[in-house]
Amino acid sequence: MLVLVLNAGSSSLKYQLMKPESGEVLASGLCERIGIDGKLVHESLGKKSKKEIDMPTHKEAIEVVLETLTSGETKVIDSIDEIEAIGHRVVHGGEYFNSSVIVDDDVISKLKELIPLAPLHNPANIMGMEIAKEILPTKPNVAVFDTAFHQTMPASNYMYAVPYEDYKDHGVRKYGFHGTSHYYVSNKAKEALNKDDSKIIVCHLGNGSSVCAVRDGKSIDTSMGLTPLEGLMMGTRSGDIDPGVMAYLMEKKNMSAEEVTNYLNKKSGLLGVSGISSDLREVIEACENGDERAKTTIDMKCNRIKKYICSYAGMLEGVDAICFTAGIGENADLIREKVCSGLEFMGIEVDTHKNKDRTSCDIKEINKDTSKTKIFVIPTNEELVIAQDTYNLVKA
Repeated sequence: MLVLVLNAGSSSLKYQLMKPESGEVLASGLCERIGIDGKLVHESLGKKSKKEIDMPTHKEAIEVVLETLTSGETKVIDSIDEIEAIGHRVVHGGEYFNSSVIVDDDVISKLKELIPLAPLHNPANIMGMEIAKEILPTKPNVAVFDTAFHQTMPASNYMYAVPYEDYKDHGVRKYGFHGTSHYYVSNKAKEALNKDDSKIIVCHLGNGSSVCAVRDGKSIDTSMGLTPLEGLMMGTRSGDIDPGVMAYLMEKKNMSAEEVTNYLNKKSGLLGVSGISSDLREVIEACENGDERAKTTIDMKCNRIKKYICSYAGMLEGVDAICFTAGIGENADLIREKVCSGLEFMGIEVDTHKNKDRTSCDIKEINKDTSKTKIFVIPTNEELVIAQDTYNLVKA
């Protein structure tokens, strides 16, 4: 089966054409600046190509993708009829969805109800589904949710200490995100451990970052909350702060609620503290050149990851494996070393040589032989999860 995986953003569209049974990727790419001037970055047959092409809306972007897959030097299939299903990444499924679903009118209606919980993401995700159904009306569409994996959290972990009616009337609770990544990586670690009663902590560290506690393959807690703003310090997001900071900033800087939310989402984190960049590589370079603010930024990021690991180890009553994944988790050996340093009392001992080894593989073990806890580096594959969920639902 060929599955087209789509991830629609407000002005972008990521895609992969995959064979979910084998995991083979026939083509992948990104449409950018949709509604502005339009750019396509495409990779297939071992070659990358870039071109500027007018994409007034997401409909034209999807049409461009389909044309790119079926014609010219980038052709990988003879006809769009060879695409048997479309899998969509959806950021927020609320409490409606605890697993992936085939898209119908009821699913679209429920996702529209959830827009207030994800105003920046769900509208684009919905638009991608509606356009795919219009352009490829005979092909099934499947929605795969970032939040679904975390629906196994107990109420004691997902509730906030606010009046209960805020949860009942307005859905104020922790939902968590990066669920497809946490699911994929924790399952890889579980297989490597070869034990069902596993206690795993996954650190998904990218521009957006989160930590997840996984017991026996199920999420029991995660660092992101009602929105992706809660939790770790990220590229431009503040992560955990005293809620009073918002009111204080609103008063001192004469900011509206919308302005302060934007401030904490887009101008804080690594960028805000370092004053250099939201890209960790640039902050590390500055630190190596003696920049004290850059050093403080890195220490803050690592300390917060370490705090969540210790918290979740207590919640799990032990830990069999700590997993690092995503852009930073997979590539920044400095961050992995600093996070694990000082946790020897928990049986966590990182091997410096193994940690610095840049060999690419499915799963890399970077702990010392004497370490009671395994430390894994596992490249995430969210697109494969989406494709496999799509395949399993459609073939059923």
